[in-house]
Amino acid sequence: MSESQYALRGATIVPITSAPIENGVIIVRDGRIDAVGGPDLPVPDDLPVHDAAGKWIVPGLIDAHTHLGVHETGEGWAGDDTNEGTDPNTAYVRALDGINPAEAGFADAVAGGVLAACVNPGSANVIGGECVVVKTAGGRLVDELVMRSPAGIKSALGENPKRVYGEKGQTPKTRMGVAGVLRQAFVAAERYRDAEAPDRDLRLENLVKVLDGEIPWRQHCHRADDIATAIRVSEEFGYRLVLDHGTEAHLLADVIAAKGIPVLFGPLLTARAKVETAKRFPENAVRMAEAGVELVIMTDHPVVPVQYLIVQVMECVKAGLDREAALRSVTLNPARVLGVEDRIGSLEAGKDADFCVWSGDPLDYYSRVERAYIDGAQVA
Repeated sequence: MSESQYALRGATIVPITSAPIENGVIIVRDGRIDAVGGPDLPVPDDLPVHDAAGKWIVPGLIDAHTHLGVHETGEGWAGDDTNEGTDPNTAYVRALDGINPAEAGFADAVAGGVLAACVNPGSANVIGGECVVVKTAGGRLVDELVMRSPAGIKSALGENPKRVYGEKGQTPKTRMGVAGVLRQAFVAAERYRDAEAPDRDLRLENLVKVLDGEIPWRQHCHRADDIATAIRVSEEFGYRLVLDHGTEAHLLADVIAAKGIPVLFGPLLTARAKVETAKRFPENAVRMAEAGVELVIMTDHPVVPVQYLIVQVMECVKAGLDREAALRSVTLNPARVLGVEDRIGSLEAGKDADFCVWSGDPLDYYSRVERAYIDGAQVA
């Protein structure tokens, strides 16, 4: 379907912001959603109407924590640009500059209904660099896919930076050292912000964006003690915190919910291969949601391949997560956390026409994506 203006009729439409619509209608004009409604929604005579009876139409899923395009599928060391593991603080590097939009993971994402993703640097460094939100199809240049850049600064607590730099015999080699590196970096950023005409420093420029609330601090942390440190340091410097992974966030769910801190939970379809992930279970997502935590489910692609995002959601539903909360965790919640909720995450008039036509209920394992649309154009 190549038209820029058309309607789809007869599907079960899941707007996310309201109840599913049986036998619904969605109207697309010039790459945006013009209207969504029930069978009585009038369709202008000049629009082609395409039958979607028996199908489900769902917003494009959003994977809020990936290494898509910077850790290329099947390319080994040559295609792995995830970590600039040469300095504990590489706040100046950008995931955007390492993304190969031609790698197979992008097509896999679309096939799995994931039409947008946040690409992060890895977690070798205490401060890893800029994150970027991209659409997963629709351009040859990665610049044509960008929705928001930067979308946050990646940071890591716990085992990863301890191991990487401890093995080199340099700071940090303890959790105390990791927190100390963070504090030193933010004190330097405060001084940079207050200085008159300072020499340009890309590290400090990005940290000032965090201090000023322009972008969130994306804190890799698994254990409850590291989560407590993440909260402690964020409150000391007053920046907006997002918890990535949050394996033991359920143990502090009431605290996290009261402070309004989102948790990007996952990956889930992997072995609990290290101490930090020993308490990772799908039931943790249920406990967080019940406590009022803003929950997002993510894959950490390629740790879990991006096309299995919806399978992780199914596992959480089987563990007791409410269906509505489950779908929000990969649509509107990540859109809000990533700062793109004005464009994607739900099916509403005025938003980008980014949606998938599924063969059936997307939470049924046997359902598959039959068609995918980005900016109203069919991309699969």
